[in-house]
Parts: sequence; structure tokens; C-alpha cells
Amino acid sequence: MKCRLVKLDDLSGKKASVYSIIISGESETLYEKFIQENLGSFKSELLDINTRLNVIGKRTGARDHFFKSNEGKFGDGICALYDDPEKHLRLYCIKFWTQIVVLGGGGPKFKNIRALQEDEKLTKENYFLRDLSKRITEKILEKDIAFSSDYLNFIGDLEFNYEDED
Repeated sequence: MKCRLVKLDDLSGKKASVYSIIISGESETLYEKFIQENLGSFKSELLDINTRLNVIGKRTGARDHFFKSNEGKFGDGICALYDDPEKHLRLYCIKFWTQIVVLGGGGPKFKNIRALQEDEKLTKENYFLRDLSKRITEKILEKDIAFSSDYLNFIGDLEFNYEDED
């Protein structure tokens, strides 16, 4: 499997850039899939999340209070975006300072779920982003990916190959 980071121009702006991931052979990003999967049951929450992403990109940047931090391992930047902590939807992201957010997938998290591992879909979405965050960091260290001078964009090889894995 291959995937690549793609910038979502309609959500990006002068304060932050918003990226998502497209899997090779797919026509939608993980963010677009997240919207389609949850449109029937959580339309108002999706509208709130999309509005929040527009605000992040165009007016405020990715401020910490928009996210639930520490949704992955220490230092990997994995967090969850939601409009209100009392709502159900969680959208997993990788945050690079206040300038770049990479949107993954997610789904509803209900109150009877105490830990991430109790929900197979959320676990899968979260662990995929943890691995991708590690791969992005490796490419940054190897200088295959860099940041633009304003830190709003990734520059370089934004494709990731999972085919060599066991």
C-alpha cells in the first residue's frame, strides 16, 4: 500500500495548512471518507468540525485548545479534533506546531468506551496515524521532507510506501 499527503486548499489559509492522506487507488482522502462515514448520524458535528478547520486555516492557526492532545505516543503529535468535548465524533490528526495539521480518520467515541483499544475502528485510525507520524519524522530527519520558509507547507517527498512491510 502507498499513501501520500495532499494539501486541502479549501481548508488551508494564511494561518495554517490542512493536509489529509490519500491511499493509492482511492479517490477520497481519509478526511473525505470520515465525512461520508458520519454524515448520516453526525451531520451537525461534521459541520462544526469543518467550520473549526476553516477557522484554524484562515484565522487562528492550530491552537492547542482545539485539540485533545496525547492521543498517541509522547512526541508524535497525534491528537483528536472536536468542536465540543461532550460531542461524539473524534477526528485524529497529526499537529505540527500551529501551522500544519494532517487529518486522518476517526469516528464516534461513545461514553461507554473507556479506552481507545475498546473500539476497533478508532484504534485502527489512531495507530495508522502514529505510524505515519513516525515516517514523516524519519523523512524530515533524512531531509526528504522540509518545511517552507513560513512553516505552512511540506516540501519534498510526500509519498509513503508500506509494501515492503511484513
